Amino acid sequence: MMLNNLFEQLPMVTGQESFDDLLAVPGLRIERIVSHGQVSPPGFWYEQDWNEWVMVLQGSAALQIEGKEEPVVLQKGDHCWLPAGCRHRVAFTAKDEATIWLAVHTD
Repeated sequence: MMLNNLFEQLPMVTGQESFDDLLAVPGLRIERIVSHGQVSPPGFWYEQDWNEWVMVLQGSAALQIEGKEEPVVLQKGDHCWLPAGCRHRVAFTAKDEATIWLAVHTD
């Protein structure tokens, strides 16, 4: 068994998002994402073949879900379920602090 802390060894580069797999086994992947004000490029939408549950552990963010008028704003502790095929994009992430996400991907 190896003990790690989600809030330690954060990436120092703030010009891009960081994606770190914490666990990857058949049918399940858990990753830590660290954002520093990044947003999805104009016109870009995620449309994944798998389910994703995301939680903001620190900072804040907003997800634009296709077909919804207003973005889903996520503050510390908020989480959101994105079923396979759900088109979504990152509308904003906090610029004044790192936004740390926990993402769980399932088949």
